[in-house]
Amino acid sequence: MKTTKTINLNNRPTGKPKLTDFEFSTSEITELQKGEVLLSTKYVSVDPYLRGRMRDTPSYIKPFEIGKPIESGIIAEVLESNDSNLSKGDYVSGTLLWKETQVAKADGLMKVDPNKAPLSAYLGILGMTGLTAYFGLTEIGKPKKGETLLVSGAAGAVGSVVGQIGKILGLRVVGIAGTDEKVKMLKSEFGFDEGFNYKTTENMSESIAKACPDGVDIYFDNVGGEISEAVLFNINKFSRTINCGAISVYNNTELPKSISVQSFLIKKSSLMQGFVIFDYVDKHPEGVKQLTAWLNEDKLTYTETIREGFENIPQAFLDLFEGKNKGKMLVKL
Repeated sequence: MKTTKTINLNNRPTGKPKLTDFEFSTSEITELQKGEVLLSTKYVSVDPYLRGRMRDTPSYIKPFEIGKPIESGIIAEVLESNDSNLSKGDYVSGTLLWKETQVAKADGLMKVDPNKAPLSAYLGILGMTGLTAYFGLTEIGKPKKGETLLVSGAAGAVGSVVGQIGKILGLRVVGIAGTDEKVKMLKSEFGFDEGFNYKTTENMSESIAKACPDGVDIYFDNVGGEISEAVLFNINKFSRTINCGAISVYNNTELPKSISVQSFLIKKSSLMQGFVIFDYVDKHPEGVKQLTAWLNEDKLTYTETIREGFENIPQAFLDLFEGKNKGKMLVKL
């Protein structure tokens, strides 16, 4: 009997997740059936949205089960195949279990080409990260040349791509990040026009006003909380707020007390809309094609924080909530 290392959900976290909320175990590798492949994990994506799946509450995707493996975006190599579309040595991307080796159905996987882009890019700029940035900005933000785009969590995986796409589309782009180093990176590496450190600002609304003297036309919200409330005081007529993430409140044990958004939205005839990337699943090929073209034209760049070792996957996930990543956080096996 062949076995593999597995990471399961051990507890449902209260507040910020801890290492003890994860459990390492050994599980059996099942026999290959028709239409299945045996996979060796190469890269594991850790993402803030996984925190929501650790709660036993209804959402757009089912919660993780106690004692069962966690899953996320993974790049894997095909070791054996019982499917006509995949062969030994192929690389694939898909939502897979946190296991070193596993059997999976081939029809849920996408073949990726390591000769066209680094394997890790298919979890980031050419994967869920890039698609989230692209569709959120273009479908909800509906950008018009010359407008001001403000991005929170701007040095993160999605935020850094949003800003670059904004520049490609002719916007003035401002980013909010958590260190002076990250703010510098936004401007030097990703082409943002302006940025500031939310941890050192004394008045968030005033800092936004200073960075966006013509007001905010599009706000790409990755954090929620107090930052996003301050943005409301700076939105323009017909502004669009894109609610992508709310990492500042994911670990709250109580519902946050927030200011009411209605009066701001009414006064400014403003749109606020949330989304998940699965809303645009039919358009994913179109998005990948456009992102790949921009990447090949050197109009897009990306940064990654890559940890090594299967045993370090839980810690890499926890580090997201401490802002220890620049760009996409991945674990390489």
